[in-house]
Amino acid sequence: MSSPAWETKVIHAGHTNYSNALTTPIFMTSTFSFDSAEQCRDRFMGTDPGYIYSRLGNPTVTALEQKLAIMEGAEDAVAVGSGIGALTTLVYAAVKGGDHIVISKSLYGCSWAFFTRGIAAFNVEVTPVCMDNLDELRQAIRPNTKLVFFETPANPTNCIIDIAEVTKIVRESDAKEAIVAVDNTFCSPVICNPIAHGADAVMHSGTKYLSGHGDVIAGAVCGSRAFIERCKLHALKDMNGAVMCPMTAFLLIRGIKTIHLRLPRHAENALALATFLEKHPKVKSVEYPFLPSHPRHEIAKKQMSMGNGIVPFILDGGREAGMLFLNSLKLATIAVSLGDAETLATHPASSTHSPYTENELEFAGIDPGLVRMSVGLEAAADIIADVEQALEHI
Repeated sequence: MSSPAWETKVIHAGHTNYSNALTTPIFMTSTFSFDSAEQCRDRFMGTDPGYIYSRLGNPTVTALEQKLAIMEGAEDAVAVGSGIGALTTLVYAAVKGGDHIVISKSLYGCSWAFFTRGIAAFNVEVTPVCMDNLDELRQAIRPNTKLVFFETPANPTNCIIDIAEVTKIVRESDAKEAIVAVDNTFCSPVICNPIAHGADAVMHSGTKYLSGHGDVIAGAVCGSRAFIERCKLHALKDMNGAVMCPMTAFLLIRGIKTIHLRLPRHAENALALATFLEKHPKVKSVEYPFLPSHPRHEIAKKQMSMGNGIVPFILDGGREAGMLFLNSLKLATIAVSLGDAETLATHPASSTHSPYTENELEFAGIDPGLVRMSVGLEAAADIIADVEQALEHI
């Protein structure tokens, strides 16, 4: 028999037979007992591979981590309690005081806050750049650069960054050993595998497409076995403690089993909505990379198997138009987050990116009239009809 397909591996990976249970059990326990004092000693020394304490490892969480590693084509993975928990775990494993980080200027608002107000307070210098400008990236890298971090597509603008080109520049620089890390939340492993394009590490907010049901807060980091060991033993165990609850791991395992079915529907609906919006007179621009008119369409096609489910678009009329549009929706829900079965809509400048100054909003390319829609699994015609009637109120 030939090697199983990706979808088959994702469904079956990580499952261990516990009393013939078809579904991975929820090991809702804080600690694990030992058969002897010697076994306890050996586990703490690392010579016995069993479990000790759920902050250090849990069978349900391990099953999820094995699935995530296979999905991203990584050697290993660590599952944590939130997307920001994943980000801090990754960064704490990659840098120390005196190091330098290069980040994309287009980031999720809380990620931007962590880099510019959080880790920067620990004698780590952070340089934001327009990472689709490769010369700007090249000039920003220093000999003490230990991490280059970006999202693609970026939140909330869907900015596309060429993973292979960024990695090439880092490898040819004076900081060739720097970790190149990608937040893959906006794609999921179904659409893009950054490691296959040269990245060293990948993070996710598992709350989004990995779950797909809007019922968990979770995160994950995937990468080499050595890097994930640093994430687990240095960052997670000793620094942030952002462990995942076994119940959360169980729900994510459930969600992942259908991810290869959900994502194509999200993408199909999103492309239909983006195509409609592109022709609407009240819409200035549509930032959907799988529209042929998108300026980075070819790069998106190179590293993504299909479009994502996120459709950002800019309305004439700025903030007032954005707020009025949201208040006029009937089917779509005003809510942050993304990747759920339901269509969600936000106005980033007044919500997820509201802590930004006007200069920071402009620097990040977030227009006051930008609306971000996470396109759900409803009928595309119903989503478009709702958006159309909401636009009539502007």
